[in-house]
Amino acid sequence: MRPTIKSVAAVAGVSTATVSYVLSGRSSKVGGGSGSGVAPATVLRVQEAAQSLGYRPNQAARAIRTGRTNLLMLSLTMISDPWALDISRAVGTAAGQRGITPMILADTDWRIALKRQNADVTFIDAAEEPGDADLLAQAAKLQRLVVFSDTMEPEGFDVVRSMPGSSCDEAVAHLTRRHVRVGCLAAAPRPGNAISIRLRAYIEGLAVAGLDYRDDYVERFDLDSQSAFDAALRLLQRKDRPTAIYATTDFAAIAAIHAAQRLQLRVPEDVEVVGIGNTTEGEFMAPSLTTVGPEGFFDGVAEFLLDRAEDPDAPTRVLEFPWNLVVRDSAPAF
Repeated sequence: MRPTIKSVAAVAGVSTATVSYVLSGRSSKVGGGSGSGVAPATVLRVQEAAQSLGYRPNQAARAIRTGRTNLLMLSLTMISDPWALDISRAVGTAAGQRGITPMILADTDWRIALKRQNADVTFIDAAEEPGDADLLAQAAKLQRLVVFSDTMEPEGFDVVRSMPGSSCDEAVAHLTRRHVRVGCLAAAPRPGNAISIRLRAYIEGLAVAGLDYRDDYVERFDLDSQSAFDAALRLLQRKDRPTAIYATTDFAAIAAIHAAQRLQLRVPEDVEVVGIGNTTEGEFMAPSLTTVGPEGFFDGVAEFLLDRAEDPDAPTRVLEFPWNLVVRDSAPAF
């Protein structure tokens, strides 16, 4: 017979209400019983009883009783992107410690998925199409949403903002101080979208350095590593190839390094590369990637998402992460 809350209560010598309170995680959230009415020793006794009996909560019944699913949904536009992998790893690690199950919608349109999935909180990593803000505001009336956006304001949903502007300027300046042939790998624009902050930093950075902007030094890539690799090859196979590349994502910068190595070019001696995102893969590859991005971003976002899952009625807010230039081997300091 499957163990129940009643059987756990009998073994622990407490009421079923105490067992429910402890196993819901509420006692640990308030510091092991301080102010919760449940002594730390009692919490431990209940947990040991549940473990000895092999008790597992009935998630369906809990969802009906509490209105919570204990599910956290991640809508990730490009799951192979090192940035998305870092998000999923950080959330997975933190969620396991708090009894919440993450679900990943990989390479899926969140606009469709929101109608089919029910989670305590949903993280959306790309909302750039015309009408997305209104769609999100409507959806947020029914479920908790956290949106990654450099431009949106909270309209019933939370916003995670990475604030890349000034650091992207710094990245371009880092290259133009010693290079006059600086190429750019830029994500392909979406219909109706204005020029991105990241590409604008490149254009304006060239002007600040007194360098001419060249269309043939900007190669566009779609949201996959092969496209970025092919774009980097086109840049690096030019007779007057760039001696430095500014890429608007880390995954494109990593692809540029691989393309350079395919062409037997040395990084950074023959070509320097800077990315955007400060991802784990970029940090630990060889050569390590010079990049711009926030510190503590992935763990910070994970904790924010889990807090929202556990407290869906908290006021909406903007969570901001200032960025810095992180100088590593692919474009070292002077």
